[in-house]
Amino acid sequence: MINLDIINNQNNIEYSNELITLLNKVVNKSLEVENIDKNHREIEVSISFVNNEEIKGLNRDFRGKDKETDVLSFPQYDSTEVFEHQNDILILGDIVISLEKAKEQSMEYGHSFEREVAFLTAHSMFHLMGYDHDTDENTQLMRSKEERVLELLGILR
Repeated sequence: MINLDIINNQNNIEYSNELITLLNKVVNKSLEVENIDKNHREIEVSISFVNNEEIKGLNRDFRGKDKETDVLSFPQYDSTEVFEHQNDILILGDIVISLEKAKEQSMEYGHSFEREVAFLTAHSMFHLMGYDHDTDENTQLMRSKEERVLELLGILR
């Protein structure tokens, strides 16, 4: 079972219940693509919606980059190998999304706001599951997994 905790810490961008339903699907499909068993234990993921100002502060405080970004991931574990030893509950970590930045990027890229937030969620889910884009090879692997999730859900550009 997935426990997805949505926390809205912004009031700049309105969103619908359909977006929350979509994010639930993205989280579930990301776990499925990664073969994480969600049937025999509880899995927790937290998603916080913030504005550009708040994510800039978090980016500065946690990454040393004093600029806005679209999404930040705070994984609970360093690798998926630890997942096997978590029996009853698996807390993957926290995702922080600037809805303000997501709205800007959706217009810039010419696709829907919902598609952008879904992509950012998939991107962060793979960070929570130990992936990174620190090399070209790792970037390619991570991108293929993100796109696979969106493709399986019919969320196209």
